[in-house]
Amino acid sequence: MVDVTVRGAGAFGLSVAYACARRGAAVRVVDPAGVGGGASGGVVGALAPHVPENWNPKKAFQFAALDMGAAFWRAVEDTGGVPSTYARTGRLQPIADDHALARARARAETARELWQGRYDWQVVEAGDWAPLSPTGRLIHDTLTARMFPRHACASLAAAVQALGGTIAAEAGDEGAVVWATGAAGLEALTKRHHRMVGVAVKGQAARLAFDARDLPQIFADTMHVVPHADGTTAIGSTTERDFDAPDTTDDQLDAVIARARAAVPALADAPVVERWAGLRPRARTRAPMLGAWPDRPGHYIANGGFKIGFGIAPMVGQVMADLVLEGRDDIPADFRPEASF
Repeated sequence: MVDVTVRGAGAFGLSVAYACARRGAAVRVVDPAGVGGGASGGVVGALAPHVPENWNPKKAFQFAALDMGAAFWRAVEDTGGVPSTYARTGRLQPIADDHALARARARAETARELWQGRYDWQVVEAGDWAPLSPTGRLIHDTLTARMFPRHACASLAAAVQALGGTIAAEAGDEGAVVWATGAAGLEALTKRHHRMVGVAVKGQAARLAFDARDLPQIFADTMHVVPHADGTTAIGSTTERDFDAPDTTDDQLDAVIARARAAVPALADAPVVERWAGLRPRARTRAPMLGAWPDRPGHYIANGGFKIGFGIAPMVGQVMADLVLEGRDDIPADFRPEASF
């Protein structure tokens, strides 16, 4: 007997399966592409917060997820025995001018309040590992974390199986059904409702052979530069609404690599060891889509992670397990599927 069928073995699907399995549910994850076969099998893995101001339910939800990240991933690793590569290494961002400098210092005050005194948003001097900054100063936050997405998916999958769950390429629906099917799922919802519910956004990224594994990640010139535990550094991603092929890289990635080398001089001569492309799911509202499927009793949706999927995955698993197993709905109103339908 299966209590919960989760369709999709990416960040959302595996987190929901793990949360349900921890509460004693019999879980089956179904994905023909395998674990991390979609956007969750990427290379960047930047778990970064929104700017600490203009607080709203989405920012509060993301903060709660990022705050619980270290304990969540430690428990996943302890359960399944597979490293997730999670580490809270912080983030550096350049400060362009005096106006931006004043704004960064003001945000240091709001961060103390909104981040509950647990993490810092500071103005610091640029060091050897840093993006070019016209002011010579950087924003350094201590909330941001990193992980290698493929390893995180493997870690979650191992934990689900250690708790008695199964993972299959094909299987029928049994019990409650959670649809965490990413870009393909949003496309299917769009066809079903005859209006744009969400879109697939292509992202291209790369890994460079540069070992900065214990150093903060960098966000500069709209790019994430993320040092990983394996001694490589990931850069990306593009944001493409129009594309010919979903899984091929082209000169747009070449441009990202060139911009990364220019923004972070330490990367100037680092060779490229991998190029990656995939489709990320973005809901119409740009917020994640979580909750009961309005016109399908017993079915639920967990989709639309887009750029923050791994960052919010711990909270996604928690609130979806609350809803599916206990009927308790603590999901923000703006996240509910009907907001996008």
